[in-house]
Amino acid sequence: MPADLRTRIGHLDLPSPILTASGCAGAGRELAQFTDVARIGAVITKSITLEPRAGNPAPRLAETPSGLLSSPGLQGPGIDGFLQRDLPWLLSRGARAVVSVAGHSAREYGELASRLSDAAGVTAIEVNLGCPDASAAGRPFALDPAAAGQVVAAVRGSARYDIPVFAKLSPEVTDIAAVAREWERRLALLASAVPAVNPPPRVWTAIATRLGLEGVRGAGLAWWQRLGFWRGFAIASFAAALVLSGITLMQPPATPGESLVAVLAGPDAKPVMVATAALDQSVLTLKAVADVTPGPGRVFELWALPEGAAPRSLGVIASAGVVKVRLRGPSGEALARVPALAVSLEPTGGSPSGQPTGPVLYSGRVERLY
Repeated sequence: MPADLRTRIGHLDLPSPILTASGCAGAGRELAQFTDVARIGAVITKSITLEPRAGNPAPRLAETPSGLLSSPGLQGPGIDGFLQRDLPWLLSRGARAVVSVAGHSAREYGELASRLSDAAGVTAIEVNLGCPDASAAGRPFALDPAAAGQVVAAVRGSARYDIPVFAKLSPEVTDIAAVAREWERRLALLASAVPAVNPPPRVWTAIATRLGLEGVRGAGLAWWQRLGFWRGFAIASFAAALVLSGITLMQPPATPGESLVAVLAGPDAKPVMVATAALDQSVLTLKAVADVTPGPGRVFELWALPEGAAPRSLGVIASAGVVKVRLRGPSGEALARVPALAVSLEPTGGSPSGQPTGPVLYSGRVERLY
């Protein structure tokens, strides 16, 4: 019987405690030729910067009696290239992406966190504090708790609330244990659990007013007013939340059951399709929320990206609008271990190989709403 390697870090559920070290596997493609990247806990990407970087000129490695000196210079595609190419590729393989970020100022780190929060599929953010602080003559942020604290605060303040933030310390110190203890002291307050609070009725009235829902019918505490719904609802980006509000909140209130929802977005993080399914039903509804067409001789194909397995086709989408997709059993079972959905562009009739053959255009995490 295989060992159960499932691991929880904070509120993250990972299939394995094994995560790649940032920089050792690029953005996952380099590792994919050796193993299925969906089987490991997560891929921690090479540190991403705001702008593309060519890195340091060769030679970048030098052998010493005690090992290797490495100075790649943070070569990378920049945040735009990462969101357009690398993140969609990771999601198409069912991998979990912990995105490492690097910058020369707290502002750059905060901007990176904001951009990543607008994208679908970011599991967590790693803050690379080994970067040089431009305002301190290139001294690494990690060597100054105050400067590093500003960076972490900028990332935490700019990142979506449900995306965990991890600070990576630098070994370039005389006593890393002392630095870690100082960080523990400074961040102890963040480790305290914050109890749930039901907002007063005036908050829901303000939300309804801003979303144009003043005419929603029903008495008492409507389902869209419940704290549990908004917790799940806020997992998608703000833009995706507005899309969902237009689809689900305009319906008359009713006593809902649990359901699954996925907001499928392109590389620019703009929502394109929304998939919904009640846990006890065998039909998944896919609704286009943007004007997209596959083009002549092409169709969209919807894929489930299960944990530790190859993508599984859920059906061909021949046209935009609202499409009903028949599942193999209730969605709560058919999508139980499917953390993400994706849409690829395929020839008429669908993929000839049973796996995505065309580009993966849209993807999104599957979330459970209560």
